[in-house]
Amino acid sequence: MFDRLKAMLIKEFIQVFRDPRMRIVLFVLPVLQTVIFGYAVNMDVRNIPTAILDRDNSSESRQLAATMTSSGYFRITNHISSDNEAQALLDRGTVRVVLNVEHGFSQRLQRGETVPLQVLLDGSDSNTAGVIMGYLARLTTDYNISIRSDYSLRHLGQTLSIGQVELASRAWFNSNLASPPFYVPAVITNILFIITMLLSSMAIVREKELGTIEQVIVTPIRKGEFILGKTLPFVLIGYIDVILISLVGMLVFDVPLRGSLWLLFFATTLFLMSSLGIGLLISTVSQTQQQAMMSAFFIIFPTMLLSGFAFPIENMPQPVQWLTLLNPLRFYLVIIRGIFLKGIGIAVLWQQLAALTLLGVSLLGIAVLRFRKTLG
Repeated sequence: MFDRLKAMLIKEFIQVFRDPRMRIVLFVLPVLQTVIFGYAVNMDVRNIPTAILDRDNSSESRQLAATMTSSGYFRITNHISSDNEAQALLDRGTVRVVLNVEHGFSQRLQRGETVPLQVLLDGSDSNTAGVIMGYLARLTTDYNISIRSDYSLRHLGQTLSIGQVELASRAWFNSNLASPPFYVPAVITNILFIITMLLSSMAIVREKELGTIEQVIVTPIRKGEFILGKTLPFVLIGYIDVILISLVGMLVFDVPLRGSLWLLFFATTLFLMSSLGIGLLISTVSQTQQQAMMSAFFIIFPTMLLSGFAFPIENMPQPVQWLTLLNPLRFYLVIIRGIFLKGIGIAVLWQQLAALTLLGVSLLGIAVLRFRKTLG
């Protein structure tokens, strides 16, 4: 019994380790992923891109901006002059926070009044927006203490009073900061990627294992037609998944669909080009379905975690942020949340659509070229 078990174990180890690529998948990739995730996966919300609409332009309003910047949580990226600019920046996702300081801010403080401070938040990411509101409440308290201390020093010995700032925040796109509107579009993205990528990663390697790939070589069918025949069923499956999950989100979780349904399908087509391209590339370089499955899973988790699904990309180190530019999930996630929650169109999302087009064409092209080498 033990001899048979020993022989079986030896055979399995030889089977697994005889392919150098499998050794890399089993040992090198986990180490690389651990290093990347150790730096990139950060639940803290810092360096929040912020715009300031300062209509007062006083020393008190500038001190307020300095208080936010010095906290390390907020990064002032835009000084704007109108409400239209604020709306455009929030629609594009360029900033997450807009601070609106009205005329008479400093005068009302000096008269001892409580001054409301309007803050607009991008509520499409409910978790991040909730954390930001907590930061703002704490910074407002710090600012009130700071201006009272400065005012007392400037008017030493005088019985004068100074007002305080009262935070009046408003979350756009998801006023209640509910979780389903934030997570349901991300679920569509992740499920679509996992299913189509896994299915396509098995498409060609299954032919190799069954020995039918040689039959394909001698048939009149062209290689492009073979690839198309392999991927079209997965495209249709992807569309069905998008429709089903969208209906569940709208009917069960009251997730709004404010944008164009046709734009959603168009963006899905571009995204499927990338996911199917990755799967076909895996299928062409793998010799067995086991290798393809392992390789697919090692790609799934990094792409999901580095997509902005759970962790804001701006919190990641700069090199990792550059790496996310190669991740199609990053761009599709922005598109699908923009369509569902913000109701924005091509005029705002054209950069993400262009990036998906470039990635999709490149990945499919590489997969087709690799497939030709495999046959040849």
